[in-house]
Amino acid sequence: MNVIAAVDRNWGIGFQNRLLVRIPADQQWFYQTTKGKVIVVGRKTLETFPNGLPLPSRRNIILSKDPKFCVKGAQIAHSVEETLELLAAYRSEDVFVVGGESIYQQFLPYCDVAHITKIAYTYEADAYFPRLDQMTEWELTGDSEEQTYFSLEYSFQRFERKKS
Repeated sequence: MNVIAAVDRNWGIGFQNRLLVRIPADQQWFYQTTKGKVIVVGRKTLETFPNGLPLPSRRNIILSKDPKFCVKGAQIAHSVEETLELLAAYRSEDVFVVGGESIYQQFLPYCDVAHITKIAYTYEADAYFPRLDQMTEWELTGDSEEQTYFSLEYSFQRFERKKS
């Protein structure tokens, strides 16, 4: 499985249930990378999507603790185990965990590749991605040239779980 996120210098990913920043090239990269794939997203993160709806051109699996929660155009799971059962029908490389914080924490142990947009700025954040650069089981295997959006610098990084 894959995980995909945009993080700031301190691995912050959000503040008050919103992205820290919207970088058009990052959003385009996210779209191209996940288009036609399966995404796993938490209910609170779903609320931040356009109109609070599942993303088009993808199979959306939404994790919610609320047994009554339903949304048109998505499959709903109520636990990590139930989500993994649904994901068994798909190729691991076609699955992308897209957030938020608790979803990243719960599913990172099942992921082998992390696609990270690393932003060279520190925002006020209240949600964070696990610091892969400090985890011995992960290694940085790719880093793009530095990109800029106005004065904001960022790069696209790839981390892979080390083979044991």
